[in-house]
Amino acid sequence: MVEQKFNSGMPVIANLEDFDKNSGGWFERVIFRHRMVVVVACLLATVVLGFFATRLQVNASFEKMIPSSSPYIKNYLAYKNQLPGLGNSIRVVVENKSGDIYDADYLLALQKVNDTLYLIPGIDRSWMKSLWMPIVRWKEVTEEGIDGGAVMPSDYDGSDKSITALRRNIMRSGIIGNLVANDGRSSMIVAPLLDTNPQTGQPLDYGDFSKQLEAQIRSLESDKVGIHIVGFSKLVGDLIDGLYSVMLFFGASVLIAGLFVYFYTRCLRSTLLLVSVAVAGVVWLLGLMQLLGYELDPYSILVPFLIFAIGISHGTQKMNGILQDIGRGTHKYIAARYTFRRLFLTGLTALLTNIVGFAVLVIIDIPVIRDLALTTSIGVAVLIFTKLLLIPVALSYLGVSKKAARIAIAKDQAGAENRGFLGRLWSGLDRFTERPMATAVIAVSLVVTLIGSVVMMHLKVGDLDPGAPELRADSRYNRDNAYITSHYGLSSDQFVVIMKTNEDSCRLYQSLQSMDKLAWRLRQTPGVQTTQSLAETVRMISSGMAEGSPKWLSISRDQAITNSAVDAAMISAPGITNQQCSVTPLIAYLADHKADTLSRVLKVSEEFAKENNTPAGAEQPVEFLLAAGNAGIEAATNIEVEKGIITMYLAVYGATALLCLLTFRSWRATLVALIPLLMTTIICKALMVWLGIGLKVATLPVIAVGVGVGVDYALYLLSVQLAVQERGGSLAVAYRRSLDFTGRVVALVGLTMAAGVITWAWSPIKFQADMGILLTFMFLWNMLGALVLIPALSHYLLNPKGNSKAGVTLDLEDARAQQEPRKPAASAPAPQLTELALPRRVR
Repeated sequence: MVEQKFNSGMPVIANLEDFDKNSGGWFERVIFRHRMVVVVACLLATVVLGFFATRLQVNASFEKMIPSSSPYIKNYLAYKNQLPGLGNSIRVVVENKSGDIYDADYLLALQKVNDTLYLIPGIDRSWMKSLWMPIVRWKEVTEEGIDGGAVMPSDYDGSDKSITALRRNIMRSGIIGNLVANDGRSSMIVAPLLDTNPQTGQPLDYGDFSKQLEAQIRSLESDKVGIHIVGFSKLVGDLIDGLYSVMLFFGASVLIAGLFVYFYTRCLRSTLLLVSVAVAGVVWLLGLMQLLGYELDPYSILVPFLIFAIGISHGTQKMNGILQDIGRGTHKYIAARYTFRRLFLTGLTALLTNIVGFAVLVIIDIPVIRDLALTTSIGVAVLIFTKLLLIPVALSYLGVSKKAARIAIAKDQAGAENRGFLGRLWSGLDRFTERPMATAVIAVSLVVTLIGSVVMMHLKVGDLDPGAPELRADSRYNRDNAYITSHYGLSSDQFVVIMKTNEDSCRLYQSLQSMDKLAWRLRQTPGVQTTQSLAETVRMISSGMAEGSPKWLSISRDQAITNSAVDAAMISAPGITNQQCSVTPLIAYLADHKADTLSRVLKVSEEFAKENNTPAGAEQPVEFLLAAGNAGIEAATNIEVEKGIITMYLAVYGATALLCLLTFRSWRATLVALIPLLMTTIICKALMVWLGIGLKVATLPVIAVGVGVGVDYALYLLSVQLAVQERGGSLAVAYRRSLDFTGRVVALVGLTMAAGVITWAWSPIKFQADMGILLTFMFLWNMLGALVLIPALSHYLLNPKGNSKAGVTLDLEDARAQQEPRKPAASAPAPQLTELALPRRVR
């Protein structure tokens, strides 16, 4: 029999006294001679790191979401203090449900909201705008010249007279569609945010800030007054709130994993151990994150799920090996050492591949992605201790139930007629090593991949939906955003181009004329609602100073006239330029922040800047710098994602290929491992197109995760297959032994991981639901690719002629014969194939 011909390496030993404890490598001997030290050290580490894990903060930083080294973001960061309100801000809309804003009760409610918001720590009070803030002003042309003042009358007392004056001021101010709704039923408060909390000196905690908005602002809502809040900080706050419900999904994943493992092993003690150690790995990670100064944000919430899933994957492989050894009569201590000896190197290689695969994400110039890459790599490194060391050592004490071991061996030895449909289907997987089936599978895979390649060409970078695609369409945030978009002429999506000049040179005719030309080009661009700039304001004021004559609705070449207009503009619209008149924003209000809209606006702005920027050494240099505003920052982020994706692919696949080469020492085996992963990546991107999911910060890590986890399947299957081939077994026999030893667990892990993450589809966080769907697909497709494509590709790449060695008579019929029922010898259980180290070389 096959098993009898390959059992010389690790014989079945029932009595511990018969085992040579000095056998195996030096590292194995050290670990198992100090088993109790390993267990106690891991328990202490779990307790200590668990304490620190409870202190881990949940938050998100605005600047961590943006590529700080991007030239566009550098421009924003360099001038953001001179561009208040054009970066991180919130907008609060107060609605009169039963009338319009010209109502004393409504204005009193608006004042209360305004004053409450003004006092919340983190608000940049000097640039806050609303009907109640003196910074919002009106102006008009009179016989004496231009008159103006604060929109809210200084003597407002709630009387009909003062409300009439307010109405007149609003009409004269030009804020309808901006701070006042088009239908006059609501008004807006715009509040820029500080980077730090002035009370604590710490970075602004968006989770706490969002809670204060809900407790102090949203609570003012009534049956007569509606409150709508949008902005990055509120979005992040809602995402953080969603994280707490995500904890339920983690619990569901743990439960599902436990059930899957139990129904496979039928051993309660080993199942509880495996799941507990997987959870301990997550605890270690969270504790280390706190010690290293990291925070848990809506994007890194993926990491604990991922570490748990990878831990289950590797732990199940170890448990499966021990289960089979004990089932054949080996002592539990010896079985643990056998499994450690066989799978430690394979598991270590797989984890190192995961670490490198995730670590290469640091090349993406977005801090939140880099943090995710580093924390995931740390988490996988933790698994080296919890899964590769602790699981075998713990099972050397606990072992597995005898009933579970007997069931495992019975499954392995059951005849085809006793296996049922799924069993027969499983037994037939080795048919894919034969030419007809291998050719058919590869042909179908090529067709599917080609179709996927065509479809994925339509994948967009950035958001594809209006509102906040991170949340559900029916979420409170997106309902608020939809209300604002439909009732206000100017959206909250602002794309800002910065005009940089010498001090006081924004007044010059040439500077203003260039800005006016860019504004005109942008207004002709699909997706741009309107623009707002100093040039447009100067034209309006110049006409006003000429008694409203349309002939003067232009930028005058007379510098004295232009100077007067600029001075008036700076008074009536503070923030339209800085005090030195050297940094002047041009704001384009966009219909949405979809990828296509941002791409068009960005292209127009870049082309104009290239044509009109003057050399730095010119007498009056004028530079148009991109980009500020929330839409401008998102456009810059999309550029970095698009630039980084190709580099990331090359790095992920390059690192994975290198480690596979070091492991297998065969370029052919490396190709067999990588081709299914490459196919999965292509088809996953096609699936994103079909599901309407854009490539952005939230979805970018999914590809690396799919490659990092998927390569584990190939490593475990190929390590066994190549070892048997190295000993002279045919490809069919080698793959059959690979299926028997690790294949079932590959299928179990693929199904377990997919079942765990598919629960994310019900998450209140939309991008996590998208990630759950994509990860489910990648886990299942990687599993199928490993089980079906590896044998098919091996037929052409790893099937040398005449590979049987002298004295070895292995063929497919021998391999299948071992599946028939037979009675084991009375003296000892049937021996097994146990020498499954990595191959020396596959030619």
